[in-house]
Parts: sequence; structure tokens; C-alpha cells
Amino acid sequence: MDTLTVAAAQFAPVDDPAANLETVRTAAVDAAARGADLLVTPEYTSYFTADIDDRFVAAAQPLDGPFVTGLQTIAREVGIALVVGIAECAETPGRFRNTLVAVLPYGSIAETYRKVHLYDAFGSKESDRIESGDPEQLPVFSLGGVRVGLETCYDLRFPEVTRRLVAPEHGAADVVVLPAEWVRGPGKEHHWRTLLTARAIENTVWVVGVGQTPPIGIGGSLVLDPSGVAVAAAGAVPGMLVAEVDTAVTDAVRRTNPSLALRRYEVTPRA
Repeated sequence: MDTLTVAAAQFAPVDDPAANLETVRTAAVDAAARGADLLVTPEYTSYFTADIDDRFVAAAQPLDGPFVTGLQTIAREVGIALVVGIAECAETPGRFRNTLVAVLPYGSIAETYRKVHLYDAFGSKESDRIESGDPEQLPVFSLGGVRVGLETCYDLRFPEVTRRLVAPEHGAADVVVLPAEWVRGPGKEHHWRTLLTARAIENTVWVVGVGQTPPIGIGGSLVLDPSGVAVAAAGAVPGMLVAEVDTAVTDAVRRTNPSLALRRYEVTPRA
């Protein structure tokens, strides 16, 4: 059986990529000192403003730009893996990609994920500026024998995303990490925690949700075991959670509740 110690750093990124990179560096040093193998930070860690507009497009960088190369340097120097949300350059003029980058401790990029379900809800419309990712993506990478799946924020409201990451015939992820900028509003804290818990229970999988803190986000980072029990939880203030993902716990839960093995339906991406 394998274990992975995961740190979730919640904070509010600003409109300065260099400052945000230093925030990641500080969090990485703290996480490593606390024994973490992997640090996860929120959606839009590289750049954030309250309005998704042309400033995001101008701030977007390629994967070989200074922000991601900075992440690679941090990973090598600190000796920790990273999953970080960035604004990435898109192929379409006037747009950018909402991307997660997974960097291994020796600095190579293990996986990327471009957000598929854009946040065209609750009065927002990400599709005005963001180029959606390919629904055929299957972003899962291995770290220390543990398979880590990636999804972003609004993807959480679509249960088939997590099911596909976890299903043995697809991603076979042991843990799903979900960076978010879960916008504040009536009932939103309840939605966040309920949906994260549901994804853990229905897939018998570890789930790590990492949110931006106020004034825009709710914070509320959460680590759930495969029974949906919260093993670590945060409030609204900036800070860090550290928890151990243990595949022996997953195996024990699945012996009791073999729901993945009993499925009668398949998940198929559509355009």
C-alpha cells in the first residue's frame, strides 16, 4: 500500500504573477517542513482579479514562461511536487486557458489540465475570455506510487468528471485534487462542501479541495477520505492543511462498499 502526504495552501492570489510565485515558494517551504510530498494551491494562482477580462488575457503565459519555470525551480529547490492553477496563453486571440500544472519534485511537468466546464453560471461567464479544454483529457499522474487526478472548480458540479478520473478503466486515480476559486454567495459554502463530499463517497476516493480565500472566494479547503469523512478542514482565512492519503484506507472502504465495481453505466465525453 502507498501513502502520499498532501498540503493544501489557501490564499487570495493578486494581479502580480511575481508576487504570487513568491507566495507559492513560501507555501512550498512550509509544506515540505511539515512532511508534505505534494502542495496544491488554488485556481488562478498565477494571476487573479475580480473580473475575468482582457487583463487576464494580457497576463497569461505559455508553459515555458517565467511563472511555470519558476514553479519548476521551486519544486527542484524545495524537493516537493506542485499542482498550481495558472492563466495560460491560448491559441485563440483574445482568450486564455484556465490551466492546472503538475510539477514533479525534480522539476519536470508531469501533467497539465485545461478546465473543461467553464463557469457560465451565477452571473459569471468564463467562456467570454477562456478557451475550454478538450473533454477527452484524462489528467492523472503518479507520485510515490499514488495516482493523482486533476479537475478545476466548476468541474465539481459535474460528477462524471471525477468518475472518469477514478474509474479503473480510465484514470484509476487514488486521490483527486481540485483547485478552485469558489465564489462567495448564498449557500455557496454548503454547495462546495456537499459536492466535495459526494464526489468522495460516490467514487470511494480521497478528495482534496483547495479554495481561494476572501474577498472573492470562500476558502473552505477540505481533505476527505473515501468514506467522505473530513480529515482536515479550513475556514475562510489564509493557511495550510496537511493530510496523509493512504491507499490502504481506500482498499478497506472499497471492500465494504464496492460501488465502483458494481457500476452499470459508462462515462463518455461529448463535444
